[in-house]
Amino acid sequence: MHSKILLRTALLAMLIFLLLTASWEIFWRSRGFIPTFNDDKALWVEKRKEAYADIRNATVFIGSSRIKFDLDIPTWKKETGEQAIQLSLVGTSPILLLKDLAEDENFKGKLVVDVTEVLFFSQNPAFRKSAIEATSYYKKQSLSEKFSSKLHLALESKLAFLEERRFSLNTLLADLEVPDRPGVFSFPAFPKGFEWTTRDRQTYMSDMFLSNPSDLDRQTAIWGKLIMGDKTPPVTGDALDKILLELKTYADKIRARGGRIIFIRTPSSGPMEEGEKQAYPKEKYWDRLLQFTQAEGIHYEDEPQTAAMICPEWSHLSPADAVVYTKILARQLAERGWFVYQ
Repeated sequence: MHSKILLRTALLAMLIFLLLTASWEIFWRSRGFIPTFNDDKALWVEKRKEAYADIRNATVFIGSSRIKFDLDIPTWKKETGEQAIQLSLVGTSPILLLKDLAEDENFKGKLVVDVTEVLFFSQNPAFRKSAIEATSYYKKQSLSEKFSSKLHLALESKLAFLEERRFSLNTLLADLEVPDRPGVFSFPAFPKGFEWTTRDRQTYMSDMFLSNPSDLDRQTAIWGKLIMGDKTPPVTGDALDKILLELKTYADKIRARGGRIIFIRTPSSGPMEEGEKQAYPKEKYWDRLLQFTQAEGIHYEDEPQTAAMICPEWSHLSPADAVVYTKILARQLAERGWFVYQ
């Protein structure tokens, strides 16, 4: 009798759990959300394993968030016939990612490095934290973590509410927008439609975000708050030279193994673009980067069509413009012999 009661209790608990789970999923689906992927270190590791693809079949991309939005991977595959391996990390300088690939003797491929100056040249440890965590996780991931990762990816492909950046308890509490205490800064919560991520780690703005003026205003206000809140002066002098020397060292290692490297600068617009040009003049940072590393570069201002592109929230391209930008980037790379290995 006792075992039957326990069984009924367990079945009832399971039924309640399934009903609550289904209700939570239906609630968010009814508001326009779809299954997307957590852009976490586990997903990054899945793509990092692909970085050893033959140089004839793939290009690896590292950078911050812009190239994650601006590179449309299906378009890239269609235009080039090769894979795009997206290893960029949001809000992160890619220098440690470059170091990771440069010091990996097995990496001999093609590498595109996206430059967002305020992050790329920053000496703020916070802008390197995600790269440290991701590369460390790649080297030390346990068997149980690998199994857990595959299970989570399978579930995330089916259930919308598992996206932690939108539906975790901390995120939902952050949506309440309680004012910060004096002297305390908390990172603002992005609109839920702003950054959706695919299995290939491409990130894009949803239609619900692009069609909502209040969400667009909220996101530009967040960028404004972050820009105004960062009092760190741009790196100059010996400190800048040290960074450039570090970059050249990594680029040389990749080239010595038969790999290729090129730097790109993706579009920005509005007050974001104005602030970046003022803080990081092209001739003092971009031009010096190319000269010092003896690498090729593609700057969005060099092409009239990309120079005229408008980022809806100042910093990233819309999905439609990402398709156009990707086609242009593929052409620009082809003009530089990027795909001769094919």
